[in-house]
Amino acid sequence: MTTRGTPGRMIRIDDEMWELYGQLCAEEGTTRTDELRRHVHSRVTAYCKAKGIQPPTPKRRVVVRRKPADPES
Repeated sequence: MTTRGTPGRMIRIDDEMWELYGQLCAEEGTTRTDELRRHVHSRVTAYCKAKGIQPPTPKRRVVVRRKPADPES
């Protein structure tokens, strides 16, 4: 169980791919966890819509990530 009350999940991804994915997410101002969570919610919502079933209602939380200050300004 994580500190936010949701169970942790384990996936296997090679180190090089995981590191590059972290860089990609950082450049987009997000985290791997948030990006993976959004991807899963999007896919499940589309699946439920195609099957005509009600998707689960995700818990909403707002995460504000501030980009580092530009050292040249």
